Amino acid sequence: MGNLSLHSLEGSLMARRKKIYEGKAKILYEGPEAGTIVQYFKDDATAFNAEKKDVIDGKGVLNNRLSEYFMNGLNQIGVPTHFIRRLNMREQLVRSCEIVPLEVIVRNYAAGSMSKRLGIAEGTQLPRPIVEYCYKDDSLGDPLVTEEHIAAFGWASQQDMDDILSLALRVNDFMSGIMLAVGIRLVDFKIEIGRVFEGDYQRLIVADEISPDSCRLWDIESGQKLDKDVFRRDLGNLTDAYSEVARRLGVLPKSNVTKPTLIN
Repeated sequence: MGNLSLHSLEGSLMARRKKIYEGKAKILYEGPEAGTIVQYFKDDATAFNAEKKDVIDGKGVLNNRLSEYFMNGLNQIGVPTHFIRRLNMREQLVRSCEIVPLEVIVRNYAAGSMSKRLGIAEGTQLPRPIVEYCYKDDSLGDPLVTEEHIAAFGWASQQDMDDILSLALRVNDFMSGIMLAVGIRLVDFKIEIGRVFEGDYQRLIVADEISPDSCRLWDIESGQKLDKDVFRRDLGNLTDAYSEVARRLGVLPKSNVTKPTLIN
């Protein structure tokens, strides 16, 4: 009975709360306390700047769990994130922050747009991790920009850029190690960075999500793709791919390998 009444209460709170923003994969609602936001993970999948769309049963549940796992791990090693706690199967409580209008991309191997732009075969190991920046604007297709653009248009200061680069490389070290341990190659990933203000002091934190939606993950032995490229390139069942990542990381119970019918 206790659980039933709690779920009823959560349902009524959902109905009354205020939506702040709805994106391609998530909805943000006002949080229960000042300075917090509820981040809801949808089952929607989009690719090619939303030209390709579908609803993938269970994707939101998996991304919620996986993002919780990665953000918690980052918090534990001293990399600050917006993550506070998971609320239920599809939602997590996060700190409200001002998002820097950049997608920060870290590449360990050539793939996707880099391979097309530079004519480098997919899967080629890069001499060192390469960090790229895209201006966050869906109507423009999130164009690649340089630090010159970022400085000239005031999107971030030089100190911000130094901190963003440091955060991105620390996330890369953490994620690469975790994935390598379960036989997965971290090809590339993107993160977003948020500003939080504590009095007069500004701090940069990792925001948004870290999930197979925002990473390229390849099985080390077979090269099988375990990320959103499965959807982009029609390579099979996306839920199965994400479930495999969750299973290897111990995020999913072993009995739920194919269908992510997760419990709280």
